[in-house]
Amino acid sequence: MFLIADDHRYDAMSCVQHEQAEAGRFPWFKTPNMDRLAAEGTRFRNSFVTLSLCSPSRACFLTGQYGHRNGIWNNTTPLGEQSATYASLLQKADYSTGYVGKWHMGNQSARPGFDWFASPTGQSRYLDPIFLLNGTPTPQSGWIDDISGDFAVRFLESERNPEKPFLLSVGFKSPHGPFDPPTRLKDIFSGELSNPLPNHGIKPGFNPQLSSARPAANPEGKIPVNLNYFRCIAGIDENVGKILKALDRLGLSQNTVVVYTSDNGFYLGEHGLGDKRSAYDESLRIPLIIRDPRTSSRGTLSDEIVLNIDIAPTFLDLAGAEVPQAMQGKSIQPLLARTPTSEPFRTSFFYEYFFERGGKPQLNQGAGTVPGAGGYNTPTTTAVRTLTHKLIKYQDHPEWTELFDLRSDPYETRNLVSDFAQHDVLQQLEAEYDRLAQVVDYTLPAGLEKP
Repeated sequence: MFLIADDHRYDAMSCVQHEQAEAGRFPWFKTPNMDRLAAEGTRFRNSFVTLSLCSPSRACFLTGQYGHRNGIWNNTTPLGEQSATYASLLQKADYSTGYVGKWHMGNQSARPGFDWFASPTGQSRYLDPIFLLNGTPTPQSGWIDDISGDFAVRFLESERNPEKPFLLSVGFKSPHGPFDPPTRLKDIFSGELSNPLPNHGIKPGFNPQLSSARPAANPEGKIPVNLNYFRCIAGIDENVGKILKALDRLGLSQNTVVVYTSDNGFYLGEHGLGDKRSAYDESLRIPLIIRDPRTSSRGTLSDEIVLNIDIAPTFLDLAGAEVPQAMQGKSIQPLLARTPTSEPFRTSFFYEYFFERGGKPQLNQGAGTVPGAGGYNTPTTTAVRTLTHKLIKYQDHPEWTELFDLRSDPYETRNLVSDFAQHDVLQQLEAEYDRLAQVVDYTLPAGLEKP
């Protein structure tokens, strides 16, 4: 069972807010069903995407490959129907496969690798969407993620082949803009404010001509935040609970692996940004919880670096299917089984984002609109991140290069690239950047435009 939200940042869960205590931005936020999953499984605190954008990240999850390799590096390209994905390969391994909810590979109407699907095209809309039911446009009534939750239960109850193991992927639209929560949740969290962070409202390192004003705070230093963003996640949480109850009721909980994650992170004013795309941690880091009832990993926390490209090989590994050599991720099943090892799972990873022309100014929640910040005006970006440092590069702009020590500056506020004391660190990260670029076979996609 694979549950994927859209733009759900890693700390927008009450279990994370409780863990962060005074450092948490949203201590009032509650997600009891996601908390239940975390209490019954493993929560990965260093889970990241390799390209922070909706369609490319979803393709990375499906194919286990980087966007420059699988061909999906923007939001308009459909996934090739012959692509080797966890779905197509599990289908060949005699799994009953289903897809529910948001797909978002351009306006693609097929759902390659899935026997049965109930899914809208493109972004769709929050209220009364049209779903493709096995390809047939079928009007629906209600809030989109409630509808997806109901279709997920329907698959479990009657659409899967009960003689086969099953794969069900559920794509939630929330909390993607325009942030329309269900009516029942439209007033929840009213009056709540965000705790401030050191990087809230400062200028991003790229496109330095962009203005970025710090949002006005109340006398206690708290700042406004987009509450509808959190109301939408609360709606997801209710549907996660609905699906978990269905697994319990149908006797499937004890032999079903459940995964909850997001296609990318999301800025809520950090670095003066809204949206995602760029390479600061609020954009790269995602929630990832995996509950495998066959293991003893209840309430386990993992600080190993795991990536969206690791999910496809993990699913195949869990199913006992062969993992293709073309997949660039690796199975995290040993982390779920808590298999002892003397080596870290991963010490670093390579990040990429490719410039897209057009788009509207992105909303800096709490500080108004920041022209061009964080959206389609994000330049082609690459980075290497380790557990302790990050090096960010921008195509054709070496003067924008950024180096951060994440141990002393987790909010990425002090660029150390010109600090002579960091020369050795910079050289090490440059070497690691070059090594990883070669490992992942980094290339610029054909058709990529320059700003």
